[in-house]
Amino acid sequence: MIKEIVNRRSIRKYTDRPVEDDKITELLESARLAPSGNNTQPWRYIVIKSQEARQKVMEASGHQAWMLSAPVFIVSVADVKCRIKEDITINDCSAEDEVKRIIRDTAISTGYMLLQATNLDLGACWVAEFTQDEIRPVLGIPEDKYVVGVITVGYPDEAPKARPRKELKDIIHYEHW
Repeated sequence: MIKEIVNRRSIRKYTDRPVEDDKITELLESARLAPSGNNTQPWRYIVIKSQEARQKVMEASGHQAWMLSAPVFIVSVADVKCRIKEDITINDCSAEDEVKRIIRDTAISTGYMLLQATNLDLGACWVAEFTQDEIRPVLGIPEDKYVVGVITVGYPDEAPKARPRKELKDIIHYEHW
């Protein structure tokens, strides 16, 4: 797996080649198998292929026109109802600790999908330039769900160089800060 970790890049330019359905299924399967607190599996995914729907999501995501070069979007959604049973509206300022845990679990699942994309020779980019109020209505997502990211997926038409990473010695502490 280290090869995929080393080679993963955020791709913002894709070829016209469609992504095969079996590869989309493999991406989703990798996300499904991720760990979660108390095995609640709070993630839900929306696969978007139509030009019209991708256009609307792109507009809700800061009008980043490059997104439309990707033939597939996978929207990563945290289902708060998996752990919080009372009615709740989630927005960008929600402070509840359980909400943060649910979002973290969904982010882990989405990260698995990004690594699997690299493994399948696909490109992907995690887009988060939106507010809940902008993105949810476009896809009919209820207020008790939280959109974690829009993942653009396709065959890369660019090969970005690796970005600088901090040295291990600069990020690791042992026993205490």
